Amino acid sequence: MSLTKGHFFSTLLLLLFLLLATVTVAQESKTTPAVHGDSIMWMGSATPPFFIHDGVYKGQGYVEVINNILIENLPDYNHTEVEANLSRQNQQWKQGEKACSPSKYRTEERKKFLYFSMPSTFSLPIVLIINKNNYSTFGGEKTVNLASILQSNKFVIGRIKNRSFGAEFDTILDNYGNDKNIFVYEGPALLVDLLKMLMAGRIDAIPGSPEEAMYFAETMGVRDQIMTLNIEENQDDHDSYLGYAACSKNEWGKTAIDNINQVLLEQRGTERYRAAYERWLDPSSIEGYRKKYEEVFLKMTE
Repeated sequence: MSLTKGHFFSTLLLLLFLLLATVTVAQESKTTPAVHGDSIMWMGSATPPFFIHDGVYKGQGYVEVINNILIENLPDYNHTEVEANLSRQNQQWKQGEKACSPSKYRTEERKKFLYFSMPSTFSLPIVLIINKNNYSTFGGEKTVNLASILQSNKFVIGRIKNRSFGAEFDTILDNYGNDKNIFVYEGPALLVDLLKMLMAGRIDAIPGSPEEAMYFAETMGVRDQIMTLNIEENQDDHDSYLGYAACSKNEWGKTAIDNINQVLLEQRGTERYRAAYERWLDPSSIEGYRKKYEEVFLKMTE
C-alpha cells in the first residue's frame, strides 16, 4: 500500500513539474519575438552626409549612425548593409525581400510596397541649391515659390530619379515639371554629378537638404560659390522634415517594423541619436533644430 501511495505522489509531482515547465515556455514564447537568427538587409545609396561610403568621414553619415543604433539594438537579427541605388531598392522591396532602409520619405506610392515605422530621422526642410551668381535671376529673395519657378520655364531643376523630397514638394515637381524645366538624373555619384552640372551652367538648381549642400560644396571646393534658397511651400510641411524606417510590405516586414519602433521609442530621445544630425549643421542652426526636435519629432509616434 505504501508503495502505491509513493508511486502516486511521485507521479503527481512529475505531472506538476511538467505543467509548470510548459507554462513557463508558453510565457517566454509570448514575450520573445520569434526573430532570432532572422536577417535584415539594410539598403542605402551614396548620398552624403546621410551615407558616407569613403573618404575622411566614412561611416559618419547621419543616417548611417541611426542605422548603427538600430542594428545594435536589434540583436536577434543578422544584419547586412548594402549599397543600392533607389531603383534597385524599390525592386527589392516589391519582390518582398527581407530588406529595410533606416530612413525614407513616406509617400502614397511607397505605401503600396512598404511598411513604415514611426519617424526615425528629422532634418531641416528641403531647399534649392543654386549658384550664387544666379541669386538675382531667382528674384534676389532668400525664400522662393517653387511652383512659380517651374511655371516660368526659365530654369532647369536637376532631380535625382526616384528620390522623394516629401509629399508637398514631390507634388509640385510632378504637377509643374516637364521636359523643359526638369532634368532627371540617375548615376553613381548623384548629387556630386548634379553639382558639377550646376557649376557648369547645365542646370540652374538642385533640390536637397541644407547639410548635404554644404557637405558636397565643401568637399568639391565650391562652398563659397553656392547658396541655398528656402522653399515657400514646405516651411510648414512637417512631412518634408521626417524620414521613416521602411521594410518590405509582408508579414516579415510588419514584424521588423514593430521591433524597429520599440528601438526608436527608447533611443530617439538620447543625445547620441540627436547628435547624429547636429554633427552636420552650422552651429547657428543647432538651437532652432533642437527646439523643433523636442516639439515636433519626439511627439510623433506613428
